[in-house]
Amino acid sequence: MRPLVTAIALSLILVPPAAADSWSQVLDEARGQSVYWHAWAGDTRVNDYLEWVKRQVRDQHDIELVHVKIDDTGAAVSRVLAERSAGNHDDGSIDLIWLNGENFAAMKENDLLFGPFAERLPNFALTFPEHNPEVVTDFTLPTEGYESPWGKAQITFYYDADEVGDEPPRSMTQLLTWAEANPGRFTYPRLPDFLGSTFLKQALIALVDDSDALYEPVAQSDFEDVTAPLWEYLDALHPHLWRSGRQFPANGPELRRLMADGEVALAFTFNPAEPAAAVADFELPETTRSYVLDGGTLGNVHFVAIPFNSPRRAAAMVVADFLLSPEAQARKQDISVWGDPTVLDVTRLDAETRALFEQARDNPALLAPEALTETLPEPHPSWMTALQDAWQARYVGR
Repeated sequence: MRPLVTAIALSLILVPPAAADSWSQVLDEARGQSVYWHAWAGDTRVNDYLEWVKRQVRDQHDIELVHVKIDDTGAAVSRVLAERSAGNHDDGSIDLIWLNGENFAAMKENDLLFGPFAERLPNFALTFPEHNPEVVTDFTLPTEGYESPWGKAQITFYYDADEVGDEPPRSMTQLLTWAEANPGRFTYPRLPDFLGSTFLKQALIALVDDSDALYEPVAQSDFEDVTAPLWEYLDALHPHLWRSGRQFPANGPELRRLMADGEVALAFTFNPAEPAAAVADFELPETTRSYVLDGGTLGNVHFVAIPFNSPRRAAAMVVADFLLSPEAQARKQDISVWGDPTVLDVTRLDAETRALFEQARDNPALLAPEALTETLPEPHPSWMTALQDAWQARYVGR
């Protein structure tokens, strides 16, 4: 990767002098601090990228970043809540959390967040939030500066063209028809895994006559009536899934391994570049192809947040700002590293900075950017929790 202008140098152009002085004070306070970042650790590429971030913030800002590896963000939220209940208001054990959706909603509802801080980060301006409202909205909820965006996600299907051919199923209805004709060749992760939950939301949006109810709190709707088409659909789909729907992969990486082992021929991910990255790493065959459903697929932004009782808020803010730097965002988007899409508005960056985000398009599994322009918004976070509980009650133990 070519030499980069530092994130701070880029961002100071966009920050008034008073704000720049304030940020200088944050940088001074952050030096020598440690940051305990509770972040999902279920993928090797993610973990390797966070190791790189750890080295960068140590070298650039004298911050010791500790990746506390978790598989359930809700556990971190519960820990902060327990600390608050115990009267620990200024010496918390968590400084940064990777979260969105129902976990952000829970922390916001219980006053567990420090902030607002996002607008204080110099690199936040590079997201151009006035043109990109998704970076300040989390599952319909305004973030109000209590979260800082750092990556994007959108459901992307991928398949083995040698088996599926040139016409994969392009809708949820076609997916059911395809699964019936190809038993055992598709599945989805077991809930409450976030990818499995997202699959249910994608299906629900497609199957309901009027999706407006999904963008209000679930308590304001007749849950059984709204979700009836979803359960009818899943009841028909499950007998034709991998292992006849009696067992499900634990998460996205396990689903990808099923594809790699040839146990399924059609899968999906929440990272549009993941199939191409897996092909480049020889984890998936060169015959792998990617696509999105007709009418678009569910997408969102993922964020980092600082708990209200973090004793190292300055260092946590500096890490959050570094995650938004062109240097960090371009590396994260590189499919040879992770492939996670940037939250920066690349079209509004200067030509030299835009060049950092250019990547070869010769990987046949890599979708063109224009293929991802039709993104369906996430329902209200309360729907995810309700769907997870209902799915568990309906299908676990059968």
